[in-house]
Amino acid sequence: MMMIDRRTFLYSSALALAALRHLSAASIRRVGVQLYTVRTELEKDFDGTIAKIAAIGYKEVEFAGYYKRTPQQVKDVLAKNGLTSPSAHIDYGSLTGDAWSKAIDAAKTIGHHYLINAWVDESIRKQPDSWKHIAETYNRAGEISRKAGIQFAYHNHNFEFAPVDGKLPYDFLLDSCDPKLVKMEMDLCWITSAGKDPVQYFSRYPGRFPLVHVKGLARNVADATMPIDKVLPEITDVGHGDVIDWKKIFAHAKQAGIEHYFVEHDVPKSPLDSLKASYEYVSALSF
Repeated sequence: MMMIDRRTFLYSSALALAALRHLSAASIRRVGVQLYTVRTELEKDFDGTIAKIAAIGYKEVEFAGYYKRTPQQVKDVLAKNGLTSPSAHIDYGSLTGDAWSKAIDAAKTIGHHYLINAWVDESIRKQPDSWKHIAETYNRAGEISRKAGIQFAYHNHNFEFAPVDGKLPYDFLLDSCDPKLVKMEMDLCWITSAGKDPVQYFSRYPGRFPLVHVKGLARNVADATMPIDKVLPEITDVGHGDVIDWKKIFAHAKQAGIEHYFVEHDVPKSPLDSLKASYEYVSALSF
């Protein structure tokens, strides 16, 4: 039998270990995009912009309005470009009555699995016991949508991480909402800008975060009380001058329950160029 020296053995072992790590590394197979990023482009050319999104390589899109298209028209343009739309954002005022029923019907036609409230007006948030009432609204909306086969969820900004009556609103929602009725779409940029660690939330509330927003942050302001418009200039393309540790966060994706990753940039100088740069980084990321 041929003998090998210790150096050769160690080198071969290191190569084998590296290969195993590479094979076991996870990646994002279907990168998605929140279409708010290209809202101006969609207003001008809906079908053409959807086609450009698909050409970049995105496989999933999340809507924030349908730009005067019917649900069937939306479904058709997605099919034409080989895209799916797991989710859509809906305003707080549409979570009750006929408006909620119509939103659910549209979601079923288009193929959404999630409807997400992404914003609560400050006038509502300033009312007495506001977050208690918001949580109650979410539970009711979630119960109705769940019976129709649609999951309800909430998307955060930074203000949910500033204490109200001694408790963080985000924590209050997680503790007060039925986990089966209300999921969370965590915006990883906004929570980071508020000085909070997404991984800690994944550990405390496993499986509650089936969707995430992925956008870069040039500087971690770590201030949940900073006005939204003051934080927006710090948003950047994912992985480009970006302080967020994406590998660390996504290494806990299974614990969090993440199924959908939506790239977004609220204020891009060139929306499609921004989405291309972010896609190239996110699609090549392993963790």
